[in-house]
Amino acid sequence: MTQAGRQGSPRNSSGRNGSERNASQRNTSQGGNPGGGFRGGAAKRGGGFGSDRPQRAPKPREERFIDPDEAAAGTQPGRGAAEPRSAKPSSRKPAARKPGAKKAPGTPGALKPKPRTGAPGAAASRAFGSERFGQNLGPVRRPSRKKGPRGEVPQSELHDADGVRLQKVMASAGVASRRVCEEMIAEGRVEVDGQVVTELGVRIDPKTAVIHVDGLRIQLDENLVYMVFNKPKGVVSTMEDPEGRPCISDFLRNQQGERLFHVGRLDVATEGLLLLTNDGELANRLTHPSYEVPKTYLVQVRGPFPQGIGAKLKEGVELEDGFASVDSFRLVDSTPGHVLIEVVLHSGKNRIVRRLFDAVGFPVLRLVRVKVGPIGLGDQRQGSIRNLGKQEVGHLLASVGL
Repeated sequence: MTQAGRQGSPRNSSGRNGSERNASQRNTSQGGNPGGGFRGGAAKRGGGFGSDRPQRAPKPREERFIDPDEAAAGTQPGRGAAEPRSAKPSSRKPAARKPGAKKAPGTPGALKPKPRTGAPGAAASRAFGSERFGQNLGPVRRPSRKKGPRGEVPQSELHDADGVRLQKVMASAGVASRRVCEEMIAEGRVEVDGQVVTELGVRIDPKTAVIHVDGLRIQLDENLVYMVFNKPKGVVSTMEDPEGRPCISDFLRNQQGERLFHVGRLDVATEGLLLLTNDGELANRLTHPSYEVPKTYLVQVRGPFPQGIGAKLKEGVELEDGFASVDSFRLVDSTPGHVLIEVVLHSGKNRIVRRLFDAVGFPVLRLVRVKVGPIGLGDQRQGSIRNLGKQEVGHLLASVGL
């Protein structure tokens, strides 16, 4: 260690060395550079100690292969975080001027109270707001269906004298604490069998009642299972395969004896999201074409990809079994020789994505399903199975009108 370095140690902070250190600091304040230290911020950025060494030329940038897994998780290398958007002046009407502002909660046309996102305990005021696992999917999106006039049913008809108090059922299901559940009921945010309940003394039968909080369905049957499987390439979308190929049951080590349905199918070469459940009604609705549940795929093809192909896929292509199209088309990324595309469609026809891209002259190199309805893979690793959170289950049920 040099003398300048020894002067900075606590053991030598007094006496002769201390005076030399003070002199060194005076020289530094007058423009000196004792000990060859950093020359301000520029020297730190350059990485040197005041030397005039020439900088090295940057290495040529290597071509990067696009990985759909990284694109799905939003962790592609070389991509920075999105900059926050500038705040815009709000054009919303004051709450007092909105229609229905003066009506009592729970009456037809009344405003539904919204939780204050910035207030303490705002997460707990949402249904399953304190849930540790799963994803917060935001507001509930229900299918657009024509409904007739809503009949008003007296809350006394919803009351079951032999049942359980509504707030207790909600708290037992993990919605929130009993006190917060009582506040939700008083604010008109809870529905039982399609009717808004605002009275705290209502008792219900948990086995038959259908409860919604802020439009989110509360699943009270603990025997029902909802899981997400990230299927790897080479796995058959069946529970058993007579040819001995890897299948879904090979990954269900902890579900012995539990009969599960896989919602939809993925061919052997396609990877990604498969829903597994023993809820037969949900499985039927998710696969029924009348509910038009959207499915999101990442498609990798060889580039360059000319303009106009996306518009053609959205307009529709004639296939051997009829007319087919995609709901949306978005170019995610492009590198020399490879193009990554995101498509959304609700068709459940066999190998529909591969056949659509074959029809426009771009065979699929890799295909990954990353989302079904409101449920996405996120950063879930391949070959793993996870249970859906209660928020996710509620959104999934609401997406098909349950």
